[in-house]
Amino acid sequence: MSASTETKSTCCYCGVGCGVIIAAEQGQITGVRGDPDHPANFGRLCSKGSQLHMTSTPLIQAQRRLHQPMLRQRRDQALTISDWDSSIAYVAERISNTVAEHGPDSIGFYVSGQLLTEDYYLFNKLARGLIGTNQIDSNSRLCMSSAVAGYKQSLGSDAPPCSYEDLDHADLVLIIGANPAYAHPVLYRRLEAARARKPEMKLVVVDPRRTDSAQDADLHLAIKPGSDVALLNGLLHICLWEGWTQAAWIDAHTSGLEALRDSVRDCTPEQTATLCGVSADDIYLLARWFAQSAASLSLYCQGLNQSSAGTAKNSALINLHLMTAQIGRPGTGPFSLTGQPNAMGGRETGSMANLLCAHRDLSNADDRAEVATFWGIPEIPAQTGSTAIDMFEATRKGKIRILWIVCTNPAHSLPAQAQVRAALETAELVIVQEAFRDTATAAYADVLLPAASWGEKEGTVTNSERRISRVRAAIAPPGNARADWWIASQIGLAIQTRFPQHFPHKQTLRLAYDNTEQIWNEHRELTRGRDLDITGLSYRLLEQSPQQWPCPEGQHTGQARLYTDFRFAHADGKARLICTPYQPAQDKVNARTPFVLSTGRLRDHWHGMSRTGVTPAAFAHQPEPMLEMHPQDMEARFLKHGDTVCIRNTRGQQIWRIRANPALRSGMLWLPMHWGEEFVWGNANGYTGLGVNNLVSPALDPKSFQPELKFSTVSLQKQSFPYSLQLICRADPHQIPAMQRACRQLLRDQPYVECIPFGGTASGIALYACLQQAEPVLFAALTEVAGLQQHAHLRYQDAQRSTRLIRLENRQLHTVMQTGSQTLPDWLVQWLKEAKEITVPASLLLQDKTPAGITVQRSVQVCQCLGVSAAQITQYLEQQETPATPEAEQAVLLGLQQHLHCGTRCGSCVPELKQMIRSRQAYLLTQN
Repeated sequence: MSASTETKSTCCYCGVGCGVIIAAEQGQITGVRGDPDHPANFGRLCSKGSQLHMTSTPLIQAQRRLHQPMLRQRRDQALTISDWDSSIAYVAERISNTVAEHGPDSIGFYVSGQLLTEDYYLFNKLARGLIGTNQIDSNSRLCMSSAVAGYKQSLGSDAPPCSYEDLDHADLVLIIGANPAYAHPVLYRRLEAARARKPEMKLVVVDPRRTDSAQDADLHLAIKPGSDVALLNGLLHICLWEGWTQAAWIDAHTSGLEALRDSVRDCTPEQTATLCGVSADDIYLLARWFAQSAASLSLYCQGLNQSSAGTAKNSALINLHLMTAQIGRPGTGPFSLTGQPNAMGGRETGSMANLLCAHRDLSNADDRAEVATFWGIPEIPAQTGSTAIDMFEATRKGKIRILWIVCTNPAHSLPAQAQVRAALETAELVIVQEAFRDTATAAYADVLLPAASWGEKEGTVTNSERRISRVRAAIAPPGNARADWWIASQIGLAIQTRFPQHFPHKQTLRLAYDNTEQIWNEHRELTRGRDLDITGLSYRLLEQSPQQWPCPEGQHTGQARLYTDFRFAHADGKARLICTPYQPAQDKVNARTPFVLSTGRLRDHWHGMSRTGVTPAAFAHQPEPMLEMHPQDMEARFLKHGDTVCIRNTRGQQIWRIRANPALRSGMLWLPMHWGEEFVWGNANGYTGLGVNNLVSPALDPKSFQPELKFSTVSLQKQSFPYSLQLICRADPHQIPAMQRACRQLLRDQPYVECIPFGGTASGIALYACLQQAEPVLFAALTEVAGLQQHAHLRYQDAQRSTRLIRLENRQLHTVMQTGSQTLPDWLVQWLKEAKEITVPASLLLQDKTPAGITVQRSVQVCQCLGVSAAQITQYLEQQETPATPEAEQAVLLGLQQHLHCGTRCGSCVPELKQMIRSRQAYLLTQN
């Protein structure tokens, strides 16, 4: 029997870069906890990170992971299991022959911010060095490229100037276009702690939604979607008008003042208020707080980046910091929060179409020559490659013949899904390198290459504060899965040795490595003398403690914050003040498309849910895929909770169920980014539902080429279907994937279907479908999937042809299934999911109204870690006195945590607990 082990590594979710300690035994991961010595999190983990081990159980390794290479010679064939030698030889031959016939730019690489720095470096070297193409881009194009472009044009370098410790020093924190309470919970916990120590600290949130982050703010500006530049220019106008700028500092350390001053001359508070839909007084207050605070820090993310004006939004915010000298000191600076665990590593290795290694520019001939000389090849091609959106369009048009997709799921995440899928169907060869075998993109693969995943890989990642951390393997990958860098290396070596005639002068290019440290050392040398110089670091030093860059040779500790001498990375040492005239989003609100659709993330899920979606417990907080709308907008259209609507624009249409959310602005719709065809699908009116990204705008920022995922206009119309079908069925976790696949197969042609796992007290699946007609054959087939035919059950059928089937097991509801014009009552669904012991006569389970004398409250799980529901929290709060002061509110929170223990483990639910306390307080005030 093998001994249990503990391995220090890094979380694979967001860019906070939390250190984790992985427990393993007998070759299986058994647990995870936060690393108390890691400076990014000091032992804290969010709900996603604290349950990482649940995504790597033996059951999931067996059911969802890709274990063997698979390939097919023709599209009309099924994938068959292969071996590495055959698969490597096949891919090498297809790439080599395609390059010989169509040139190197016929090969496209779409890689990922989930890769390690060493993986990124190898793919970059394979594409540019061996193949001779710049057709390589990362899915970081979808999240961080506007931040890159903004930093570079304003400050001269893609180098976030701040550190997490700046949260401890700030007097004002401006969160704009971000919801860190959901997206970066561990960092938000640090902000909460800083505010507790410094009550005078101001928190301002700019967001069209009243998010959990906004609930905590001293000031919330719920601006119109897409109006960020107008707001930032208006703030700068006020600072100039009131004399709150730092004239001497600006003159010494910036250029472009006169043009910028002229460009914001007409951005008066009144005009800004009109454009942004918030009060002029609030805009003035924010300008005064920001300019006059001793230290102002801004945190921003996708709300600024995912826009056709994303670069302008970033530079407009940096302008505000520069004009008020809020940069280069503790607690100050513009701080972009990274979306993925190693989006920074991709930027460092140049793994985007317009970049080169170590922050070099592809457009710079000297930079290209430096890399070519270092790699020992004649040249790096000068032609810029296609960025993410254009890469798939080039594939659809036949320019790119072979598409190699690594560790990402574009059939879910890219905008304009109809065109993306057309590209995947058009490509002559689609290579998908993936850990999970059932992603939407894997269905298009001609070659599936099994990749190692979290807990199985060695290398490094860089987080939002430029901190490099070691990633270590706790167990071996399952089956024949291999590290991403090894796959790139082996295919590159096969191309070199078998097809030298197609790649002259490339035989000395090094592609053989024994381990990741050798790759990292090579990458490290390319940083020598650059702004991200890490020649003072080594794997040995990183294993002692994660370090920030730069850290040049002779130093052993990285630099916490940049520009402390106020010398910036442009040649003259001055930052650039960039004119950023306000440009509305490209989609327009009009009579045909009167609603703005925006997207974002849920607290307990990640991207396309290929990882979090394997854990039923992750769905407890948000168990249903719902489109959200302001309640007044719903009332005006005679919509109620759970109604079915169709949203559409020229790009497609999608059916969703709807719910009210007063946290939205009127005229705005909101959808989580996560729901793809693996969980929600439908076919209606000649359209196939492909998730929210089928509707979002593919409009691109002209500098960063980042798509406008946050602002799309749509119409909305209520949809009525004569029949619905619901199935709530408890199941062992190992049964859930097969049940989901069976439901997808049986219901693939229905107008709308959602099939969601649930977990907590019990686990299983919850299915809801809209039907155009009664389908007895389908109903019978689903009873077999649910096991109703093999077990005794209750049956009810009324004159309206509604049918309800109920199975009991050990005095608990096991399965409830209904079809007809009515839906299942909430109390019945709640009893099943909570595994409640049934104490009422079984016949009462066949009625719709709650049994007499019993109160059942519709409730979701607020605290995922400890399984505490909203109903339990509300019951406790009803027994407490109404808090009249912030101190009393904090006392109620502490009492709640002591009584139910919610919010005491990872803390991700703490903002929602505060919101529930305040909501209860507001309700009681209205009753008095």
